[in-house]
Amino acid sequence: MAVVTGANTGVGLETARGLAERGMTVVMCSRDPERGRAALEDVRASTGSGSVELVRLDLASLESVRAAAAEILERHPRIAILVNNAGAVLSDRRTTADGFEATFGVNHLGHFFFTKLLLPALEAGAPSRIVNVASDAHRMSFGLDFDDLQWERRRYRGLGVYADSKLANILFTRELARRLEGKGVVAHAVHPGVVGSRFGWDGDTRGWFAFGVKLVKPLLLTPAKGARTSLHVATSEEAGRSSGLYWARSRPIKPSRAARSDEAARRLWDASEALVGR
Repeated sequence: MAVVTGANTGVGLETARGLAERGMTVVMCSRDPERGRAALEDVRASTGSGSVELVRLDLASLESVRAAAAEILERHPRIAILVNNAGAVLSDRRTTADGFEATFGVNHLGHFFFTKLLLPALEAGAPSRIVNVASDAHRMSFGLDFDDLQWERRRYRGLGVYADSKLANILFTRELARRLEGKGVVAHAVHPGVVGSRFGWDGDTRGWFAFGVKLVKPLLLTPAKGARTSLHVATSEEAGRSSGLYWARSRPIKPSRAARSDEAARRLWDASEALVGR
């Protein structure tokens, strides 16, 4: 069975649909219950699959992450695929329910904690896979500032914070792959392309930032095309033969120099454990 975060819209919805079309039981995770139910019915109707479920997951709340993971583990003691797809980009600094800077909290910390909680089921379901949806936006980051991961001291720049969070996705994947070596669980990061979805909408961006997001949308990939790399990495034999890679257009590519730092990957893991209390 497979778990997909941010499955109520965009690339996450199409990833869930693609996995259901391949005959998998799919747990669709959504922050918004109403949109989640609509997406669930959409996938069921388009695929004819009755093996699609919905779990509420708000990655901006560690309490919600714990509750969602517990619900999934109770239903499914074995997981074959986890796609950490949900994400946020913000034009101004906000905080999560636990006081973390929201872009870092949702894009990295929430998924870090969720993945750790689900690891027993992923190991029990081996051979299994973890797919972390990152972005080529990580190339705009020159490295994480471990003295200011929350962007409290620096002038807040929405795209810069987002780039750091996507770099964190890749570093997390790198260290995760190292720690899971020999356990039958592989982990990869993917770049879906620049996709025209609801990403950056719903009040997440404001002013010129929001205008720019809407202006370029007609020029972007459809969510279905954006999901292709996630589905390839989640299901192909090729991706199952390696771990810790970064993929785009369904093939492995080299990420930035900052994303290839084993030291930064280990530091981020340790810092993340300290922040989430595990």
